[in-house]
Amino acid sequence: MADKPQILELWPTRILRHSLPGAAEANPLLIKEILELERSNPDLTTEYLKAGLLQRPHPALAWLKTCIDRAIADYAKGVGIDYALDWQVQAWANVNRFGDYHNLHNHPHSWLSGTYYVQVPARPRPLPGRADRNPGAISFYDPRPQANMLAVRGDPQIDPEFRILPTPGEILLWPAFLHHLVHPNLSDEMRISISFNVVLRWKAAYLP
Repeated sequence: MADKPQILELWPTRILRHSLPGAAEANPLLIKEILELERSNPDLTTEYLKAGLLQRPHPALAWLKTCIDRAIADYAKGVGIDYALDWQVQAWANVNRFGDYHNLHNHPHSWLSGTYYVQVPARPRPLPGRADRNPGAISFYDPRPQANMLAVRGDPQIDPEFRILPTPGEILLWPAFLHHLVHPNLSDEMRISISFNVVLRWKAAYLP
């Protein structure tokens, strides 16, 4: 029995955040490829399950697929999974122009979800009005409803939202159940990212 009080951290929500080596060389190639795909399919962003983006024979996409697989393995190790997993990655491109955003959502039927940031606008267009806008940011929400209702100042439960302003070359990976939204792009520059789901090929060994 410990001689000091113990504080147990129960049910944490873990998000991987990492800047990928090689991104500066890969991103211009990814931008060109994604915009060419969008010219032939203006609904590229919304028809995400039809894309098969990472199956395309392109060196920058092959690089990204390798990086995503490595991030998944790092995430699994970081959360204590010490056995082999078998997964497939469903990926699609997002091209957000001025005013584009993504509503609050999660990703059903997946284990993890993630996004790789290819191009993030450096500055928004100067606009009149409120100053609390968060253009280009992604917000994640506490998955435990009303967990902050009795929180007091300094309590880590007080803020139900966690916000990240990503930079080009960053990858984020999180549990697919986690609700999130992408704030509007308020820049004249496009915001380009590649989102993906990690779907496990089922094995009986996964059972607790």
